[in-house]
Amino acid sequence: MAGKAIEKRSGTEVDPRDEPSAEWGWHGGFPRATRAAGWFTVFALLIMLIGNHENNTENVWLVGTAILVAFGLILDIRRRRAAWRR
Repeated sequence: MAGKAIEKRSGTEVDPRDEPSAEWGWHGGFPRATRAAGWFTVFALLIMLIGNHENNTENVWLVGTAILVAFGLILDIRRRRAAWRR
C-alpha cells in the first residue's frame, strides 16, 4: 500500500478516479481570497450598524453574525499556524 502512495507522488498526473474534477480542469481553492472576503464581510456587517434602525434586533443579529464570522477566521488562523506541527 505504501508503495502505491509513493508511486503516485512521483508522477504529475492526477488519477481521475481519486479526484473526478481533474477531468475538467483546475480544482484548487482560493485561501487568501476567502480569508480577505471573510474579513470584508465582518467589516461590512459592522458598518451596517449605522442606519435608521427603530429596534435593536437588527443590531444584535449584525453583531452576532460578525462575531461568528470573525471567530471562524481566527480559528482558521490558529489552524494554519499549527499545521506544520502535525
